[in-house]
Amino acid sequence: MPAPAPAQPSPRERRRWTRYLVNERAEARVYRELAQRRQGEERAILLALADAEGRHEQHWLTLLGGEPRSLPRASIGTRTLGWMASRFGSIFVLALAQNAEDRSPYDDDPHATPAMRADEKVHREVVRGLAARGRRQLSGTFRAAVFGANDGLVSNLALVMGIGATGAPPQLVLFSGIAGLLAGALSMGAGEYVSVRSQRELLAATEPGLDAAEVLPDLDLDANELALVYRSRGLSEIEAQERAQRTIAQAKAPASDRPLSYRHRSDATESHEIVGDAWRAALSSFLFFASGAIIPVLPWIFGLAGLPAVLLALLLVGIALMLTGAGVGLLSGTAPLQRGLRQLLIGYGAAAVTYMLGLLFDVTLGG
Repeated sequence: MPAPAPAQPSPRERRRWTRYLVNERAEARVYRELAQRRQGEERAILLALADAEGRHEQHWLTLLGGEPRSLPRASIGTRTLGWMASRFGSIFVLALAQNAEDRSPYDDDPHATPAMRADEKVHREVVRGLAARGRRQLSGTFRAAVFGANDGLVSNLALVMGIGATGAPPQLVLFSGIAGLLAGALSMGAGEYVSVRSQRELLAATEPGLDAAEVLPDLDLDANELALVYRSRGLSEIEAQERAQRTIAQAKAPASDRPLSYRHRSDATESHEIVGDAWRAALSSFLFFASGAIIPVLPWIFGLAGLPAVLLALLLVGIALMLTGAGVGLLSGTAPLQRGLRQLLIGYGAAAVTYMLGLLFDVTLGG
């Protein structure tokens, strides 16, 4: 049931509703763009999400009394999602969409219906389920790639900075960097193999919970998205619809009539988290560590020495740390700049410590 509109909405309220309208349209386009790059069940789920955004769009059109004469642009985040969805359609877009659904403005808006607020919370779970599929496929290799590259960047930068600060000749700095590359890559590969094998043998099932349980009574029984949550976790359309109907019926029932397991139910359809193949993860870790560790050594490989080599190494490693940190941020649905800066500070912090130690050793030996 639509929320009642004020008799004479203020200009500020109309501007807010118009902003909601354009954002709903833009989000629907994002889901349709993603659906064009998917097949089967994922395509159907994404199209259903787009239809839900269309219902929200119609709500704001009704309150506005029809199509406004002029429309503002959608929010920057929504436009960015649309741009990425039309060009990539990847797991990164779903991760960012999950984060966007988590920031619904309807929670505090009296003109949004309870059903709309419930929809937004359930949409987050649907997108989380879709993104989780891609994350599971990427988890082992991606983890090895990120950890390997970052370890190579930070450890070898710290190594060459420390050796260089002692006043060692460029040939010794270069040899130390290459030796650190090989030793670290072999160690990372072996460690990753053992780690993944152990996790595959001991990994316990993890079951995502639906933290939107409090809004289940507000879902529309005839057009609810709760079934999409179960479809995104692997149930067929019929099974998901039946389970959603049962869950909503339980939520609408008096508390005394609900099963004891209602608040603590498990999802038997959720498969075990697969962390990847051990040999593949080990090889990826070796290669990515080596690719990261070679970057700090490049200035000495090309014949630079002294302060110019140090400054160039810091610049190259800084760019690489920002890129890897931003990649992790995109995949996890968080701000890429924040993650990139965090990686940069960690890497430069480690390099600064070893550089100071190198200066200390140089003074001690020189004395």
